[in-house]
Amino acid sequence: MTPKSLLNQATRTGTLLTAGTLLLLTGCGRNDGGAGGGKKQTIANIGSDTMVNLAIAWADAYAKVDPGVSVEVNGGGSGQGVAALINNSCEIANCSRKFEEKEIADFDAKHPGKEPKELMVGYDALSVFVHKDNPMTEISIEELQQMYAKDGKLAKWSDLGVSNIPGAKGDEIILVSRQNNSGTYHYFREAIVGKKNEMRLGTVDMNGSKDVVDLISKTPNAIGYSGMGYATPAVKHLKISKKKGEKAVEPTIATTLDKSYPIARPMFMYTAGDPSPQIKKYLDWIISDAGQKIVEETGYVPLPK
Repeated sequence: MTPKSLLNQATRTGTLLTAGTLLLLTGCGRNDGGAGGGKKQTIANIGSDTMVNLAIAWADAYAKVDPGVSVEVNGGGSGQGVAALINNSCEIANCSRKFEEKEIADFDAKHPGKEPKELMVGYDALSVFVHKDNPMTEISIEELQQMYAKDGKLAKWSDLGVSNIPGAKGDEIILVSRQNNSGTYHYFREAIVGKKNEMRLGTVDMNGSKDVVDLISKTPNAIGYSGMGYATPAVKHLKISKKKGEKAVEPTIATTLDKSYPIARPMFMYTAGDPSPQIKKYLDWIISDAGQKIVEETGYVPLPK
């Protein structure tokens, strides 16, 4: 099932809620009917846009496993998921990165005596996408750094030996990126540009992973990064090498697990302290064979057995 169809399905079934709706909910293991018996228990799950399609697929499948539980999913970025967990607006935060120091301090202030409990739920190979008609097939970390760093020297496709991209307007490389509250942005910046370097000004910053791929599919001279699971026939991912001239590696399950693909990362779910029995049951199901099968089916990398 494609990311688009998953989102459409979630919209039809009511699985995907707006951030405003979720932020009105407080407490843990919410009961939709208050004191009334027989009502579904609600688990609010907010965070990483990289993980949102996977989280929706999990929620839909789990509704058949335990009809008494409704997992309500929303994206917004890893930062929003962490903020929601700190502010008791969700039970589970999806993150494509670890908690940052300031977030841990904020959590400690709001949840004295607790700590954020981390569960690794799979891996994401961060793909570098270009338009399907771009003749380029591979790129190095060094070249990406020279594109995206503030002092980078690569600004034109001809600088990379690429010419005559069908449909491209001019020779300029249009850099597509994510907004800075995104875990994907933070990971890409650290892995490609470096912690001490600034990102180049003038990138086209998108709200979500799907938005990055959509823009590249309509812009022949664009390049950008997004989760491997967001690939569509309108774009193609480039093979990546650590240095120019070295062997370039395609993002796959095998190359992610053997760490030969250089820009892959783990995906996490966090709870505020030990999860309730209902939530723990859901998280245990996610890392079971059934939950991990969905990881692979939606284009991500399951945990090694």
